Amino acid sequence: MPDSVLPEESEERETPQSPEISFDEQFYPARPRALRPKARRRHFVPGQPPFEPDGRNAVYVEWLRNQSMLGDAKVLARQLSGQASMWQNPFAYPDPRSAVERASVWFTAYPLSFITRPGQSFLAALGDAELWTAFERIGIKAVHIGPVKLAGGLTGWEHTPSVDGHFDRISMAIDPLFGTEEEFRHMCEVATGHGGTIVDDIVPGHTGKGADFRLAEMNYRDYPGIYHMIDIPESDWHLLPDVPEGEDSVNIDAATEKALQEAGYIIGALQRVIFYEPGVKETNWSATRPVVDTTGKLRRWVYLHYFKAGQPSINWLDPTFSGMRLVMGDALHSLVDLGTGALRLDANGFLGVEKSAEERPGWSEGHPLSEAANQLIGSMVRKVGGFTFQELNLSIDDIKATSERGPDLSYDFVTRPAYHHALVTADTEFLRLTLRLAMEIGVDQASLIHALQNHDELTYELVHFTTKHKDDLYELGGEELTGAQLAETVQQTLRDKLTGSAGPYNLVFTTNGIACTTASVIAAVLGITDLKSITAEQTARIRQVHLLLAMYNALQPGVFALSGWDLCGVLALDRSQVGPLMAQGDTRWINRGAHDLMGFNPSAQASTSGMPKAVSLYGTLAEQLEDESSFVRQLATILQVREHYRIAEGELLDVPEVSHRGLLVLVNRLPSGSVQITAINFSPEDIAGTVRSEHLACGAPVSNVLGGEVLLGQVDDLHSFYLQLPAYQGAVLILGEPPEEDDAPEAALP
Repeated sequence: MPDSVLPEESEERETPQSPEISFDEQFYPARPRALRPKARRRHFVPGQPPFEPDGRNAVYVEWLRNQSMLGDAKVLARQLSGQASMWQNPFAYPDPRSAVERASVWFTAYPLSFITRPGQSFLAALGDAELWTAFERIGIKAVHIGPVKLAGGLTGWEHTPSVDGHFDRISMAIDPLFGTEEEFRHMCEVATGHGGTIVDDIVPGHTGKGADFRLAEMNYRDYPGIYHMIDIPESDWHLLPDVPEGEDSVNIDAATEKALQEAGYIIGALQRVIFYEPGVKETNWSATRPVVDTTGKLRRWVYLHYFKAGQPSINWLDPTFSGMRLVMGDALHSLVDLGTGALRLDANGFLGVEKSAEERPGWSEGHPLSEAANQLIGSMVRKVGGFTFQELNLSIDDIKATSERGPDLSYDFVTRPAYHHALVTADTEFLRLTLRLAMEIGVDQASLIHALQNHDELTYELVHFTTKHKDDLYELGGEELTGAQLAETVQQTLRDKLTGSAGPYNLVFTTNGIACTTASVIAAVLGITDLKSITAEQTARIRQVHLLLAMYNALQPGVFALSGWDLCGVLALDRSQVGPLMAQGDTRWINRGAHDLMGFNPSAQASTSGMPKAVSLYGTLAEQLEDESSFVRQLATILQVREHYRIAEGELLDVPEVSHRGLLVLVNRLPSGSVQITAINFSPEDIAGTVRSEHLACGAPVSNVLGGEVLLGQVDDLHSFYLQLPAYQGAVLILGEPPEEDDAPEAALP
């Protein structure tokens, strides 16, 4: 037998340990302590015994089991069960404002693109005290680290690489490419010491093809229950396509999907095919090669994958509840073993699937099971003192429904494509439409994470308008359009203005959106077609518009998130630099260029992971913090105003009509009770006009507090005031108390 941990059946529960001081206790001593239990996962160093990787080989099966996430989940659960600290925190309802109060400005890191000191790991770099000192000066309170655990798959004894940027997880172990568990824990300690917290990822929708999937293929114990996988009898293998040489599965086409549905094996077509690519992914189902199980029987399975074939979907309602146990164990490992404070739930809107009426797609989006599963995850995380956020690109209704009992925060897919549309058209009409829809449906802006660039594309699926509301009528540009027509109009506008001749360096990514960086979006808007010859004057213009987009996202209730690509003004890579990574159509690699945030390794031409270094327009944080005119120093000023007035914890009251199509006005109520107004000019021209809202008290003085308080005037009897804004600039306006009637000047006699 290889070196291994004890079998699952003989694991003993460890003695409960005293909880450590939590983030809440250290920085908010008046609050009740959020108790944090502790537990440790198994530690197993896999070798490669000289035996065939076959289901009949007990050594191979044991080797897989010792690496499985389901096995680790059971070990963690046994240690935590029965601890008093598991019952000390409220967990039933999401608490977005508590989460925002803990950390309202986030840095979004992407491990594959992070350039470190020579010989330094990604996790060690994010635990660098010098970096956190810079973050404190800027106003960043949390770091979302991205996926750092082992991902990809196993073929026999061999590990295969990730097919989706490490979002195809196969283990709770840290990938050595990014560092060690001790470096992870040290990073969490340094963050806490600088008033911050670490946000980690779990993926409740799928895994990679690791030990858990290979054991499921072998029909071993509870492992098939992790996935939506159907055992196809050999008598019907003629319905399945052949698997190409060297592959372990093959995507089935629509005709095969229909045949398997009619034979009663699978649900069939779902509401959409994410990452659709002819010849690569035409349906959401794939068939495995013949696999020998632990009894020596040959089996072929058909399995569901909402995303890529290497990401088999988790079944949340299998009688074994294996998938649920795996996901809960993964979440608890991050929080109570590694020491994070929050978790991102990736692809959490696709946790339920159900057969629909004949000739209709299966019900796979907005399913109540997704809501129930998210409630369980969110409650478990709150139970141990953390919080969660969801990256849920579904309708606004679904975001609202899921957030009522599940995650504490939601990624802002409501207005993200809309503010890009406002920029490329110099018209905020569609942005105002989406903001008002969210208010009508009941989405609290403070529960949203308003972001600049992340590792993904500029998403413009506009699911709200293309699914549930595709036949609803909306007005845009003086025309009445259905939801489906509205979405196509917006999407085509973004494609026309940001790709092709307007921005040849930006690329369309399947049907999801546009691969680009924030800086390359702005370059296209400003008419810059060649990124290799950007002048100092053009860089200054890009920086100004970039600050404008930061103001939009930061000066409203909720979390503000940005990345190293934003902080350094990183341009898109040339497609030739990432050709092999784009071979199967994933153009997003052009927006993931490597960057040296702190200037720790100036000579590096690539990250440790091999991602080519991209052009940085703004320079490193160290350089920018010494320059008052830099992007980072101006951003810090914006964030200081946001922090001082607690805008992040406010409430959006109104998105009024505007007197200039390039103007956006947001009327917020601050925790102090004062009314605050964010005014943004998305156009390339100076504008002037009247701001009017019933929430503006007559006679109230209006001051611009960005860069020093300046009195602009008073609200008149029509609840309005006059405002001027230069091109691509914004203002933070605070309303004072209106004068008492007795103090008001007497009206002049006629």
